[in-house]
Amino acid sequence: MKVPVEVAGEDDEMRPGEQAADTAAPVEDEGAQAAEEAVAADEVEAPHEMTEEEMVEAAKRRGEEAAQREIESDAGRMKAERDKLASELAEAQDEAAQAKAAAAKSADQLMRLQADWENYRTRTARERNEERERAAEKLVVSLLPVLDDMERAIEHAGKAAATDGENTQLDQFVSGIDAVHTKMLGILAKEGVEVIDPVGEAFDPLAHQAVGRVDDATVPDETVAQVYQKGYRMGKKVIRTAMVTVAYGGPKREAPKPDSGDAKGGAEGAASGK
Repeated sequence: MKVPVEVAGEDDEMRPGEQAADTAAPVEDEGAQAAEEAVAADEVEAPHEMTEEEMVEAAKRRGEEAAQREIESDAGRMKAERDKLASELAEAQDEAAQAKAAAAKSADQLMRLQADWENYRTRTARERNEERERAAEKLVVSLLPVLDDMERAIEHAGKAAATDGENTQLDQFVSGIDAVHTKMLGILAKEGVEVIDPVGEAFDPLAHQAVGRVDDATVPDETVAQVYQKGYRMGKKVIRTAMVTVAYGGPKREAPKPDSGDAKGGAEGAASGK
């Protein structure tokens, strides 16, 4: 807006025509400026009309934004479900591992119990067998003096029968005692009892008890010359050693030759050792 400026001159008084012209000029300037401002305001406030391409692009943007929001929502939901399933899977794996460990522990305990049971059964069977053998051994040992007495009776009766000549009753008595003695030895043999009567055999300190020595050069040295009391073996155990006299003064006894099986085994062992 233009503002009129008064110019001071020598003559302050103006003519009427000149004053009216000066007043009208500012009014016209003000009207033009107001019109320009109204046009500018209309241009600013008037909405911009969108073209068809711009409307399509705007619709695409809105669709893409909606799709993006939906995708993000689905992704968040799927991630939560994935995390939940992963947690459940971890728990299931832990439970499976615990169950597997418990099963392995139970299997180990079962194997130990079976081994303990087998050991117990084997031990009890061995103990029962040993008890039975000890009882049988005790019984056999208690019967050995009876067998000794029967053998002495048979020996003396045989000598008496030979001295008296023909004595039918004495012969029958000796035969009866001999039969009983033989029967008892048969019963003991069924229980694994073996008589040790080593006359003419090499002296064995594990099964023989030397009670005297006899000078005899006709037999090899360390040969059993006479048996005073028979010994007995039950299985592999000597329950009573034989009381014997041992000959000496004869040739040196040859060392026993090993069996063919033992010799073969020794040769194989030597070959393997090489």
